[in-house]
Amino acid sequence: MTMFHLHDRLEADTVPVAHLPLCRVLLMDNRVWPWLILVPAQPGLTEIHQLSPEDRHRLIDETALASRVLEGLFAPDKINVGALGNLVPQLHIHVVARSRTDPAWPGPVWGSGFAERYGPEERDSLTRRIGEALSRK
Repeated sequence: MTMFHLHDRLEADTVPVAHLPLCRVLLMDNRVWPWLILVPAQPGLTEIHQLSPEDRHRLIDETALASRVLEGLFAPDKINVGALGNLVPQLHIHVVARSRTDPAWPGPVWGSGFAERYGPEERDSLTRRIGEALSRK
């Protein structure tokens, strides 16, 4: 049996937040945007259609939960959700809270050139707040 392993790039660019029934929830280490990444904790997945029907539904539910949490904590103008995977083939879903005042608006966050890592205290406080909000919803 193959074990689940988080892709090295996701490991390097994110901070763990929580484990949901299907996904690991990660915080992108970029303080410019409130940005979560959901990774189904199953080995070998690269595409949504590879999930069982039950897990596809669970993925949508967990993506909606992450979206509601970001909306509740940050009151964004828009929540962007995407499954790209051109650089990281492991199936993962981006959930990004966007604001009309953010530096890349209305363009995409990917490749925008805007990146700033969290300080340790801010990162720890934010992951705790998000984790608590995920467990309440």
